[in-house]
Amino acid sequence: MGFKEEVSKISQYRNAYALAFSAAMGSIFYGWDTGLIGGIIALSSFQQYFGINKESASAQANFNGNIVSILQAGCFFGALSTGYLSGRFGRKPCLLASGVVYIVGSLIQTIAGLGSSQAVGLKVLYFSRFLGGIGVGMVSALTPAYVSECTPKAIRGRCTGLCQFANNVGIMLSFWVNYSSSLSVPFGQMQWRMPFAVQMVPGVLFILFMLPQPESPRWLVEQGRHSEAAKTLAFVARKSVDDVAVIATLDEIKADFAGKEKVSMLTQFRMMGESRHTALRCFIPSLVMFFQQWTGTNAINYFSPQIFAGLGISSTNSGLFATGVYGVVKVVSVGLTLAFAVESFGRKQCLILGSLGQGLMMLWISGYSAIHTQSTVVPASYVSIVAVYLYAVFYCVGWGPVPWVVASEIAPNSVRTAALSLAVGVNWLFSFTISRLTPVMLEKITYGTFLIFGICCVIMTIWAYIFLPETTGYALEDIKYLFEKDLVIRSLQDAPGGRILLGGRRAVPVEELRRAGVDTSDTSIQEKGRGGDEENSFGEEMPTL
Repeated sequence: MGFKEEVSKISQYRNAYALAFSAAMGSIFYGWDTGLIGGIIALSSFQQYFGINKESASAQANFNGNIVSILQAGCFFGALSTGYLSGRFGRKPCLLASGVVYIVGSLIQTIAGLGSSQAVGLKVLYFSRFLGGIGVGMVSALTPAYVSECTPKAIRGRCTGLCQFANNVGIMLSFWVNYSSSLSVPFGQMQWRMPFAVQMVPGVLFILFMLPQPESPRWLVEQGRHSEAAKTLAFVARKSVDDVAVIATLDEIKADFAGKEKVSMLTQFRMMGESRHTALRCFIPSLVMFFQQWTGTNAINYFSPQIFAGLGISSTNSGLFATGVYGVVKVVSVGLTLAFAVESFGRKQCLILGSLGQGLMMLWISGYSAIHTQSTVVPASYVSIVAVYLYAVFYCVGWGPVPWVVASEIAPNSVRTAALSLAVGVNWLFSFTISRLTPVMLEKITYGTFLIFGICCVIMTIWAYIFLPETTGYALEDIKYLFEKDLVIRSLQDAPGGRILLGGRRAVPVEELRRAGVDTSDTSIQEKGRGGDEENSFGEEMPTL
């Protein structure tokens, strides 16, 4: 596609991009809150104010794990609550509520310890981190689902992946705010209070940007509000409500929800096991979120100053600067991935390349840490620092943005709320686990920490290669056909070099399954090409969501 065509496409879908950008502001404060704390706890002013610097090394590691993981505990409960709340009240009101909860939590973090003892101040800080985490967990579960349900399939991957891009922007900004505070704000409590206060800004902007946005058309159809759903579809596609494409898309959504309108959360969880392929589609979102955490990315997000110190960057300011550069690398990488790779290169290949590269970088860092145990800087130290940055690049190519895209589009329409709330709950549960264990692992098993993450990345590569079919280019209502039959065959034929392993075997094309009305009784046949599969019967520019 040429430059003019791409610009024309952006103009055509500018309402959808604006909607995705507004929702992604929630991911900015999601990333901000997760990236902020690692730099704050490294500040001497923070440690002195709460008496952390007087504790033993083990006690400090325990505190670091607690103060970071308490946010994930709040996120876990916030994510799980969205299933019921967004199903009952809608996606948009719950998104706005998440912003309010986040702002209140951030405000309390900013004033923690004022007029109280160290012990009481720490309790208030723990509580506010938990409260802010509830808002972060809600927005992390809702934003990908909301964007995926509202945007046309031609740009769905890019728009949903924008959530991860915004997340990395938030992390990067928090890194640089921490560095600026350590460099420019005089030693004292304002040095660590200022970063807590600034994190309220993206929360306020998120609420302001979300107010004019429409409700999810799929939630509206589920509630029987078809005329409002048509207005949302027409808005994101910039067409009239009477346009044939809008009417056809609305009919597809209504047919997919037939007999399943206004389903309770408990019923949704029961429906997740109604068939083998439905259960699989509901399991994969949780699995990719589980895998995302075991790449080890949050270990670096939360404890990068300590990790860089282990690689030879020992001073606080230098560690925060190196962490800031790490954040910039991630933002640039994920931006390029969303712009050029996630739609053209495909979800599957991005995951394979990303996990393979991450695994190699983690294994290198593990080997370096095992051999070079001194704090002195040697040439290999610089190579290891570069490896951390390359690790960030590979993460942003694959397991950063793509799991959110895959999770939001693979989950069935009728149970998407339950499946995604469960998946994001799993994500936060293991984010909590890793953030709690990482400081202890770095102290006790040192290089073994990176070895574990490296091995996990290799396992993810194998899974994505053999068991994940490519979803790029399919309407949400057509993704079910990818799991009806020949899942491993379809996954391998979509993998680089996979067709060589299959010989002459090919999976039944999706277009044929659609024509047959989900009749999958025939045996695997020779592939007839993906060209027809990537369009639905209404044409390539049909705004199927």
